[in-house]
Amino acid sequence: MTKATGAAGDPPYLRIVAAIRRRIAEGELAPGDRVPSTRRIAEEWGVALATATKALTTLRLEGLVEARPRIGTVVAGTAPASPAAVARRRPSPAPDPEQELSLDRIVRTAVEIADAEGLSALSMRGVAARLGVAAMSTYRYVPSKEDLVLHMADAAFGEESYGADAPEDWRSRVELGARTLWSLYRRHPWLAQLGSLTRPLLVPNLLVHGEWMLGALDGHGLDPTALFDIHVLIYSHVQGLAVHLELEAHAEAATGQSEDQWMDSRAPVLRELVESGRFPNFTKVVGAFEDGYDLRLDALFTFGLKALLDGLTPLVEGQGAAS
Repeated sequence: MTKATGAAGDPPYLRIVAAIRRRIAEGELAPGDRVPSTRRIAEEWGVALATATKALTTLRLEGLVEARPRIGTVVAGTAPASPAAVARRRPSPAPDPEQELSLDRIVRTAVEIADAEGLSALSMRGVAARLGVAAMSTYRYVPSKEDLVLHMADAAFGEESYGADAPEDWRSRVELGARTLWSLYRRHPWLAQLGSLTRPLLVPNLLVHGEWMLGALDGHGLDPTALFDIHVLIYSHVQGLAVHLELEAHAEAATGQSEDQWMDSRAPVLRELVESGRFPNFTKVVGAFEDGYDLRLDALFTFGLKALLDGLTPLVEGQGAAS
């Protein structure tokens, strides 16, 4: 466990700030380098997650670090080289944050944390620390983390809507709806972790996208069950691929390896499977890749959506002709 340096009477979060500030000033952490996450700080210095969050928030206010979605917190591009320079960059005293606290600020801050560090890093205390307010203040606006996550999901799904100039044919409308949802999952990968097909999220702004899909499919002679089945099938394609965005981010954070690095480390296992002779079709396909198989989720999304719509077209348009 690391012992942070700093004045003996300083609160723990300030001693952590001093230690990370020194690493930056001495070049141990260069611009663009990831700084320890809140969880890593909590483990390394033996403090609560809220204390770790407060330390990173202080560094962020000083301009030393910045949060980047799906990467985490990194050293800012132009970091001050000395504590004196840091002091010059500290913001002037701000109004009491508790007087400006609102549900919207709480939700936006929680979304920022989840975007940068994943949903597992989210806590009510962490949100309060990021906002610079007392730990219990946020509970005046949202009673629990579960309720906060629902507000976050509703806000995230509400970032995109559909204009009056949208296409009129059903296939183009469905494709627009699917691509809109994919872009939201891309922007907020944690969203795909929140609900299953059997226990869906019931938040208004997700239903906006469902309403769009159902409206695109309606009026083609489909019975209600078939119509809703098609809607669920298309949604499951989008969400089913999007789940892997957050899973990969978790895996990279846990192992310290990128997807390519992890695959390289498993090369002996893959070679053993190929050379076993038990899987001839697998061996044939894998052997045809000159530089290995490149798993591209965006390309798979587009390929799968086209295949789904190609397969559904005779059903949708056939029903419309029959009616």
